Amino acid sequence: MAYDGERADGQVLDQLETILRHVAEELTGWRTRALKAEADLKESGAKGGGGGTGGAKLDLEARGRVADLEQENKTLRQRVEAARLRVHDLLSRLTFLEEQARDSGGNGGGRAAGGSATGGSTGVGGGVP
Repeated sequence: MAYDGERADGQVLDQLETILRHVAEELTGWRTRALKAEADLKESGAKGGGGGTGGAKLDLEARGRVADLEQENKTLRQRVEAARLRVHDLLSRLTFLEEQARDSGGNGGGRAAGGSATGGSTGVGGGVP
């Protein structure tokens, strides 16, 4: 039976690693877009130099876009960190299960000691926004 639990934890871990990889890729894309918007903003400032309301409107739009991208970047960083914490928790749980299976040797001897160790490490989402 420990085999089924280990396989299930392994599948969950694989899913979380995949999610984390996708979120990291998305974050990279947003960073790239934010840097491009910032470069465009600087370029439009250099070209416009202060001529007319069209340049001012573009400048305000670009600043707004940069602010939006920075907020999305912050949100994505929080999501990546939350995913990292979940992966870390799963790795800890998986390590514990492997040690418990190894120590019990199939006779169930490590069960009583394992109950208290599991209780502290399984807090779901503790403090993660």
